Amino acid sequence: MARCTAPVHGHRTASGAAACPACGGSYSRSYNYYPTYPSSYSSSSSYGSRSGSSGGSRSSKPRWSRASSPVYYTSTEVTALTPIRHTVENLVVTKPELRDVFLCHAWDDRQGAAKELHDLLVLNGVSVWFSEKDVSLGVPLMRAIDKGLANSRIGLVLVTPALLRRLLQEGIADKELSALLARDQLVPIVHNTTYEALRDVSPLLASRTGLSTAEETMKEVAAKLAELLIYEPENV
Repeated sequence: MARCTAPVHGHRTASGAAACPACGGSYSRSYNYYPTYPSSYSSSSSYGSRSGSSGGSRSSKPRWSRASSPVYYTSTEVTALTPIRHTVENLVVTKPELRDVFLCHAWDDRQGAAKELHDLLVLNGVSVWFSEKDVSLGVPLMRAIDKGLANSRIGLVLVTPALLRRLLQEGIADKELSALLARDQLVPIVHNTTYEALRDVSPLLASRTGLSTAEETMKEVAAKLAELLIYEPENV
């Protein structure tokens, strides 16, 4: 039996369908042909879109995304990030003096993944509270962190193997995470690990859908976060 080539070639044109050894005959006999697409695509997706681990293909754009933006989201990401966006929009109006985001990370990542994410966010115009930059010598660390949390709209938790180890030790990262979970205003960024590994350490954090570098680069994740966090209403 002839095999359909749609999963590879997509039958995005009538000629493509006609050339298919399985579908060509049926196409020539029917005037009601509709092109078939692989399941990882939708009609709004681009050829460059990649399937996410949840929520289908990255073919969605939330209402806060500019029409010209090259960034696409899964439907699950849009659903999870929409309440965060509502919080951002409200706090920009009511508390414009706050930083955009507090970055929670493991001490071990301060010169690695955490610094990379911080630098990319700043490059995209996001104001970030970052312990490596915002804690001065001689200032009590926990007090500085407490102020940083209070003066930021949203929290990011950079989930790495190092953070998972630190959470098990119930150190400073664990205290930061506890405060962020209590506020219900955080986005986990999973990097070089999995949600399954996170679930073993923090089921509460693992229950929050966030972003992951498993199928996107840190640069792409930072671009999504910048769209989410930056809001400039006309009256501000």
